[in-house]
Amino acid sequence: MESPPTLEQIRDRLRAFVAERDWDQFHNPKNLAMAMVVEAGELMEHFQWLSPEQAQSLDPRTRAEVELEVADVLLFLLRLCDRLDIDPLQAAQRKLELNARKYPVDKARGHSTKYDRL
Repeated sequence: MESPPTLEQIRDRLRAFVAERDWDQFHNPKNLAMAMVVEAGELMEHFQWLSPEQAQSLDPRTRAEVELEVADVLLFLLRLCDRLDIDPLQAAQRKLELNARKYPVDKARGHSTKYDRL
């Protein structure tokens, strides 16, 4: 079985895809952020009127559509990170560390309260 591509490999394929089409001119951070939010909205549409139980067990067709929307969001995020020279894995690691401090287990476990109200 072939191993999945790395984020760097996907980023590089995306760079080539964009370059071949001369789309860099459209891929400024503002446009990329907006496009990512549009795609996130398309992702949300699939869940809009579902119960939590229905959202957890999507039919195969809807799940396939959700998978493509997830890919769109990820690709725009990777493109945004590339244009801003942000390593998304390092950024995620830093954010997890910050969240661990903001939401200590002894105060946050089982609660959805925002950190400033714990």
